[in-house]
Amino acid sequence: MQIAIGSDHAGYSLKEILKVHLKDLGHETSDLGTFSEESVDYPIYAEKVGIAVSSGSADFGVLVCGTGIGVSIAANKVKGVRAGVVHDTTSARLAREHNNANIVCFGARLVGVEVAKDALESFLSSNFLGGRHERRIEEITEMERNG
Repeated sequence: MQIAIGSDHAGYSLKEILKVHLKDLGHETSDLGTFSEESVDYPIYAEKVGIAVSSGSADFGVLVCGTGIGVSIAANKVKGVRAGVVHDTTSARLAREHNNANIVCFGARLVGVEVAKDALESFLSSNFLGGRHERRIEEITEMERNG
């Protein structure tokens, strides 16, 4: 799979670790920044990853900031993005199965490296279940259309 990955300065170190982990798992990555721990504004990188996913140039996205919340809010402003903050393998799996999330967000100040790696694997190996969840995703899509 092609995975777009990005972070702000607070998430830089974890982003770099997850990027290597994705490559070790056989995925291709597009690192959309940031490229150091110098202070930056997270919406810039959340938008870049969101556009990569919504345009189809990436299958999924990974975003990291201090809490995961900021990048999630920003990425969800991009039409077609369903970004979810996850904290463990269960929330990662359910983000895919129930919410059809296409971007997974981590808080580098809240989630340990090994938990983040395991959660990322859970996210990527899970599939949307459809069924009763499909109606809810359609409602979200309609909200996007109506602005």
